[in-house]
Amino acid sequence: MSRVLFVTNDFPPRRGGIESFVSALCERLPPDRVVVYTASMRGDRAYDERLPFPVYRDPAGTLLPTRAAGRRVERVLRQHGCDRVVFGAAMPLGLLAPRLRRAGARRMVALTHGHEVWWARLPGTRTLLRRVGDCVDVTTYVSQWCHERIAPALSVQARSRMARLSPGVDPRRFRPGCGGAQVRQRLGIAAHAPVVVCTARLVRRKGQDTLVRSWPRVLAEHPDAVLLLVGDGPDRRRLERLVRRRGLGSSVLLTGGMPWEQVPAWTDAGDVFAMPARTRLWGLEPEAWGIVLLEAQACGLPVVVGRSGGAPETLADQSLGRVVQGREEVAAALVELLAGRGPRREGSGVAPWTWDGAGARLRTLLRGTC
Repeated sequence: MSRVLFVTNDFPPRRGGIESFVSALCERLPPDRVVVYTASMRGDRAYDERLPFPVYRDPAGTLLPTRAAGRRVERVLRQHGCDRVVFGAAMPLGLLAPRLRRAGARRMVALTHGHEVWWARLPGTRTLLRRVGDCVDVTTYVSQWCHERIAPALSVQARSRMARLSPGVDPRRFRPGCGGAQVRQRLGIAAHAPVVVCTARLVRRKGQDTLVRSWPRVLAEHPDAVLLLVGDGPDRRRLERLVRRRGLGSSVLLTGGMPWEQVPAWTDAGDVFAMPARTRLWGLEPEAWGIVLLEAQACGLPVVVGRSGGAPETLADQSLGRVVQGREEVAAALVELLAGRGPRREGSGVAPWTWDGAGARLRTLLRGTC
């Protein structure tokens, strides 16, 4: 396999869905064939030292397609003899594609996520996205919903070269019984208590506030229920105030962020997983996919999925969850699914969406055999 240069702003130790996606793809290529060029961030040196492939950090905390950054990326591409390039997000770094093509890149893949949807909608940014589509060999999309909104911004030729590449889950890490009982014990939650869990960054789009507002109705039907909000983010203080104002006390636990290796156990601690994501900012901020929803299903949990963007497409088995919108639907779904708790089914239909499958798909796209 040829050597591949990943050019991305989204890479650990920063946490997020795109960071997880790019990191997982890198890990599923031969380590001697991977080179990463990314932004600088706190803790990056210690993180990079543990990786089996070289990582180059731009001096800037946000990598932009400037001439200076282009020269640095080109230097790394030439130094390692890379003839394949993956842009971790098509916009804006895909604008470096013409320069890297002239420097020797023979095949380039640009990944798109939720934020390219708004690039596709606004006149000025739509033109830039179209330019990237024409310069790369493949533009990917994570969900059919995203495809339907990004494709019209591309030329006919670029549209014909689009390919689906969705984030996945590692069923070896996320599975029923992968540590949830120990988490409950540590938190003092009774084994029989109904638990709703959400492991997602605390931002308004994810809908944790809708869960808190719905919780009094859930408690009316399940008085000993616990809502477990795992994660951190800019919405944390507002959520804490919301819990206090509603007098929900210890029935709602905000745990803060967790190390990546502990997330499977916290997911497994729930009986139901809920992320009632909603689209914000007049349609410019959707939930493009939802890796955590796949992780929950791999643990055998029924899921409550917000009707936002491509998130409903993650519900692999319609009998194992509900797609909802608004507080009333969220509360009704939680009450119903908690009442129907039963033995978990391992895997629960996530077979089409695994990281190994995503890695194999990327290798195919980089070879140009599809």
